[in-house]
Amino acid sequence: MDAFDVIGPVMIGPSSSHTAGAVRIGRLGRAILGEPPVRAEIFLHGSFARTYWGHGTDRALVAGLLGFDVDDERVREALDLAPAEGLEVSFGEKDLGDVHPNSVQLNLEGRSQTVSVVASSLGGGQVVIKKIDAFSVDMGCELPTLVATYPDRPGVIAAVAALLAGGGINIASMRVSREAAGRQALMVMETDQPVPPGLLTAMRSLPMMERVIAIDPV
Repeated sequence: MDAFDVIGPVMIGPSSSHTAGAVRIGRLGRAILGEPPVRAEIFLHGSFARTYWGHGTDRALVAGLLGFDVDDERVREALDLAPAEGLEVSFGEKDLGDVHPNSVQLNLEGRSQTVSVVASSLGGGQVVIKKIDAFSVDMGCELPTLVATYPDRPGVIAAVAALLAGGGINIASMRVSREAAGRQALMVMETDQPVPPGLLTAMRSLPMMERVIAIDPV
């Protein structure tokens, strides 16, 4: 256990799980989308749905979607700032099933991409991404993280691993989900080192690779 586990993050807001964690979820949603969102449908689950107004969870999620950090003074004004930043936001409540009580679904639209993300705030500002579109994942994003989509074919994972190894990048963890054999797949890799732009370009150029996103720790 370290000091962060005891006192939590430096932040704006009354609650590490409902405020700091929510900012981080918003920032991760923005990163997974791969561009600034222009529209966000936000569905709150469980404790988030019951207490979001008093804890500022709505403002915190939008602040993260705008790219603000947890200690940014603008977190408090995020709902007012969103229209000027070109972000249209709506809120609702939704039962997301067997997930942590502090969970949310973000349906995000950018100018060229869309994505749906389900995430949970675990306390102390720590979060986990549980779902990206139809794929189950388990992303804490405490390390540099790659998210790649591609058709499920032999050799794709090996090609990515070979590129990373050739660049001196060590894979800390990997998880692969797929719709069905031979259908679309999603790969999540955590690495011990950031992946440099040249390697990302090489990965995106692999045959059958559809999309590769690099997510920095938040």
